[in-house]
Amino acid sequence: MVHSAYDCLELVANCPGKIESIQSHGLKLLVGCSDGSLRIYAPETESSDHSKPYVLEKHLVGFAKKPVLSMEVLESKELLLSLSESIAFHRLPTLETIAVITKAKGANVFCWDDRRGFLCFARQKRVCIFRHDGGRGFVEVKEFGVPDTVKSMRWCGENICLGIRREYVILNATNGALSEVFTSGRLAPPLVVSLPSGELLLGKENIGVFVDQNGKLRPEGRICWSEAPVEVVIQKPYAIALLPRFVEIRSLRDPYPLIQTVVLRNVRHLCQSNNSVILALDNSIHGLFPVPLGAQIVQLTASGNFEEALSLCKLLPPEDSNLRAAKEGSIHIRYAHYLFDNGSYEEAMEHFLASQVDITYVLSLYPSIILPKTTIVHEPEKLDIYGDAPYLSRGSSGLSDDMEPSSTSHMSEYDDNAALESKKMNHNMLMALIKYLQKKRYSFIEKATAEGTEEVVLDAVGDNFASYNRFKKTNRGRGGMPVSSGAREMASILDTALLQALLLTGQFSVALELLRGVNYCDLKICEDILRKGNHNVALLELYKCNSLHREALELLHKLVEESRSSQSDITQRFKPEDIVEYLKPLCGTDPILVLEFSMLVLESCPSQTIELFLSGNIPADMVNSYLKQHSPNMQATYLELMLAMNENAISGNLQNEMVNIYLSEVLDWHADLSAQQKWDEKAYSPTRKKLLSALEGISGYNPETLLKRLPPDALYEERAILLGKMNQHELALSLYVHKLHVPELALSYCDRVYESTHQPSVKHSSNIYLLLLQIYLNHRRSTASFEKRITNLLSPQNTAIPKLSSTTSVKSKGGRGTKKIAEIEGAEDTKLSLSSTDSSRSDGDVDEFREGGSTTFMLDEVLDLLSRRWDRINGAQALKLLPRETKLQDLLSFLGPLLRKSSEMYRNCSVIKSLRQSENLQVKDELYSQRKAVVKITSDSMCSLCHKKIGTSVFAVYPNGSTLVHFVCFRDSQNMKAVAKGSQLRKRL
Repeated sequence: MVHSAYDCLELVANCPGKIESIQSHGLKLLVGCSDGSLRIYAPETESSDHSKPYVLEKHLVGFAKKPVLSMEVLESKELLLSLSESIAFHRLPTLETIAVITKAKGANVFCWDDRRGFLCFARQKRVCIFRHDGGRGFVEVKEFGVPDTVKSMRWCGENICLGIRREYVILNATNGALSEVFTSGRLAPPLVVSLPSGELLLGKENIGVFVDQNGKLRPEGRICWSEAPVEVVIQKPYAIALLPRFVEIRSLRDPYPLIQTVVLRNVRHLCQSNNSVILALDNSIHGLFPVPLGAQIVQLTASGNFEEALSLCKLLPPEDSNLRAAKEGSIHIRYAHYLFDNGSYEEAMEHFLASQVDITYVLSLYPSIILPKTTIVHEPEKLDIYGDAPYLSRGSSGLSDDMEPSSTSHMSEYDDNAALESKKMNHNMLMALIKYLQKKRYSFIEKATAEGTEEVVLDAVGDNFASYNRFKKTNRGRGGMPVSSGAREMASILDTALLQALLLTGQFSVALELLRGVNYCDLKICEDILRKGNHNVALLELYKCNSLHREALELLHKLVEESRSSQSDITQRFKPEDIVEYLKPLCGTDPILVLEFSMLVLESCPSQTIELFLSGNIPADMVNSYLKQHSPNMQATYLELMLAMNENAISGNLQNEMVNIYLSEVLDWHADLSAQQKWDEKAYSPTRKKLLSALEGISGYNPETLLKRLPPDALYEERAILLGKMNQHELALSLYVHKLHVPELALSYCDRVYESTHQPSVKHSSNIYLLLLQIYLNHRRSTASFEKRITNLLSPQNTAIPKLSSTTSVKSKGGRGTKKIAEIEGAEDTKLSLSSTDSSRSDGDVDEFREGGSTTFMLDEVLDLLSRRWDRINGAQALKLLPRETKLQDLLSFLGPLLRKSSEMYRNCSVIKSLRQSENLQVKDELYSQRKAVVKITSDSMCSLCHKKIGTSVFAVYPNGSTLVHFVCFRDSQNMKAVAKGSQLRKRL
C-alpha cells in the first residue's frame, strides 16, 4: 500500500436479511434483501457524510416478490429503478410504484441513459429499449436479438456496449447492427464500466482496457488488477474494484499504480455515494471515506511518490489556489532534488522550472558556476558536481588537470570507467542546466528590457530626477557596472551562468549567438573566463555588446598580428579586413576611434579602409588631418584612393594638398638625380607619373603656387600643364615644342583644349591649332624673351591672370578670308596679328613675334598638323599663315578632305533648302484648300441664335462649317460675352 486514500468504517452491522443490492439516496442507504424487502438506513445523528453509525429508519416488507437483484437511483427524475421479478419504477422518497415493465420479466441486467430517459435491459438473448415519456408512461422503442446471454451492459453515446459470454460488442441502438470489440476472456465474466468522460472500461480477466464510444482502443494504456474484478466504481482520481478476496484501489493516472488495499471478506456489491463508496457485505455495510487531499499529499510526498502527490494537488478546490500553488511548488522542489540526486537531471530541471523557484536556488547546485558577487544565493544541499569540470573543457583528454600523464599507466580499469562516467554525468548535468536557463531566459530578458525602457522614459520626462541621478551613478546598463534593478540583476545572473555552461559543454557557436544578441552577461566574470579559455571570438563579442570598442579593437589587432606570424599555432586566423568590418558601425558614433585603428590596416588593405571612410561619411578633411599627423606616408595613398573612388568626395584643398605631396616627392627625386648629374627630362618615376596624371585630371589645386615651386631648368612637362591651367596656351605649347621637342604632346594638348571648348554650352574656337601653327612657323624665337615672359608671369605684381577668351581671330591685311586659292602667292605680304587665344600677350610680344618673322620654319610639323587636324582648323586662316615657299602638292592631304567636306556641306545645304521650299509649297497648298470652303444658303436655312431664316441677310459661318448665324446676331452675342467678362473681372477686383 502506497498511502491511505480511504478510511474504512462500518456503517451497519448485523443486518437481519441477506443483502442483495444497495443504493444511496442523499444520506440514506437503500438496501435490497434476498426476502424481497427494502430496508432504509439513515445516520444516527445529523451529519454531512456517512461517517456516523446508521440505524434502521424504515423497513418495507413485500417491496418485491423475489430478491431485489439490482437497484439504481435516478436523481434527475427522483425515481428508484429496481430489478427483481421484473423492472419497476418507484417515486422517491415515498417509494410509490409508478410503473412496472412486464416485458422485463426474467431480465438479468439493465442500464439507464439519464440524458435521453432511455432504459435498456437484457432478457435471455433479447435486448429491449424503452423510453420514459414523462409521468408514469414508458414506450417501447426497439427490440433486438443478440448471439448469447448478456452479462453486462452500458450506454455509450447513442449505442450500447454489451458484454456477452465470450466477447464485447457495440450494439447500434437504431438498426441493431453489432460490431465486435474484442473477446472478454474465459475465467472472469465480462464487465462494462462507464467513465465520467463517456468512454468505457472493459474487463478482460484481471486487465481493464480503455475504449472510446465506438469500441476503439484508447492510448491511455490499461489497468492491471491483482485479480479479475467483479465490480468497479470510478471516483476520481481513483478506481475502486471489488475483487474476490479484497477491495483494491488504484490511481486513474498512467501507469495506474496500486494505491490501497482494503481487506474485507464476502463483499457482494459496491455503490458510489456523494463523497464515499459503500461496500455491501452479506449482513453488514461498510463505507470507504476519502482521506482529505492535503493529508494524502503529505503522505505521498513523505513516501517519495511525488507524481501522485502532484496529481492530487490539481484536485484541490479553486478557493484554495494559494495553498495549491504552495504545495505544488514544495513538491516540485523536493521531487527535483530527488531526481537530481538520482541522475535524472533534465527531469529535475523541469520540476525546478515548474516550482518557480529562484534561479539562484538551482545554480547553487553548481558550485563551479561563478555568479556576480551581488547575488544572494540560496543554500540548499550543495553537490560538488564540478569536480571533474576539466573533462568538459578538454574534449580530447580523459584526464583531469592535476593528473600527470605518466600516472595513467598505473590507473586501474575501474578508475578509467569511473572517470568516464563522471565526465558523462557532468556533461548531462550542464546540458540540463542549459535547457533550464534557456526556458527561463525569455521572460527575464523581457522584464529587464522593459525595466530599462521605463527608466529611460521616466528620465526623459523628468518624473524621476532623483532616480535618474542614482541610475547614472550606479548603472551603465550592459556596460559592466553593477546594475541596480532586480530584473536586470537576475538577467545578469542567468546570462552569466548560461554562457559558462555553454562553454563547458563545448557549444561555442551557441555562446556566440548569446553574446551577439541582447544579453546581460557580467563583464568581469565572463571576461576572465573567456581569456582563460582563449575564446577570443566570444571575448570580442562580449566587448562589443558592452560598448568596449577600444578593448575589442586592441584584442582584434593583437589577433591579426598573431595570425600573420607563421609560428603562431592558433585555431582561427584573423585578417585586417576583420578590423575594417568591426569599425563600420562606429563611423557615426566614434569617428576618432575609427581613425585611430584604421591606421593599423590602411597600408595592408587600403581600398577597404578608404571605402570604410566613404561609407561611414567621415569628413575627408578630418581623415586627411589625422593622416598628416599620425601617418604622413599614407596621406597620398588615401587622397588618391579617395579621388579614384569618388572624385566629388575630395575638396579643392585636399586636391591641392595631394598635388603638393606628389610635387615634393618629385622635387626631392630631381634634386638627388641632379646632384648625381643623372637628371633626364624624359625620365618618369612612379610619383612623377602620378603628379602628371593629377595635374591633368583634377582642377582643385592652385597652379600659380605650384608653378613657383618648379625649378627653372627642369620639369618642363609639369610647367606646361600648369601654364595650360592658367590659360597660357602659347607658353605651354612653346614648352612642348622648344624645350621638350615632342610635337605629339603639343598636339595632344591642343586636342584637350579643343574638346574642352566644344561643349554644348561653350562657344567653341579652333584657334588653338592656329596658335600651334604659328609656333611651328616661328621656331627660333629668342630664348631670353621666352624666359622673360615666364618671369613676368610669375612676378608678384602679376597677380591676376587673364582667362582665355571664348573666341580667337587671325586677321590679315590681305582682305576677306574667302579669297581664291590662286591668290596664295601674295601670302608673304600678310601681316599676322596675335590670336586672342593667348590674350595675355603684351604689345612687346607682338613686336617680338614680328621680329621673328624671318626665322626657320618647322614645315614638316606644320604639314603633319594640317593633315591630321584639317577638320578642326579654319582653312582660310591657316593658308594665310603659311609661307609662300609652301608647295601646293604638300597641301593635298590638307586641302583634299577640306574641299570634299565643303562640297558635301554645300550639297547638303542645297538639299535642305529644296526640302524646305517644298514644305513651304505644301503648307501654302493646304492653306488655299482650306480657304475654298463653300456654304449653301437655302430658303430653309435658319440662324442658330435667333432661329429665324437667313434669307438674303448678311450671315456668318462658325469654323465647323455647318453652324450659320446672322451677322448681326453674331456681333450681338460677341458684345454680350465681352460685357459679361468685364463684370466678372470687376467682381473679382
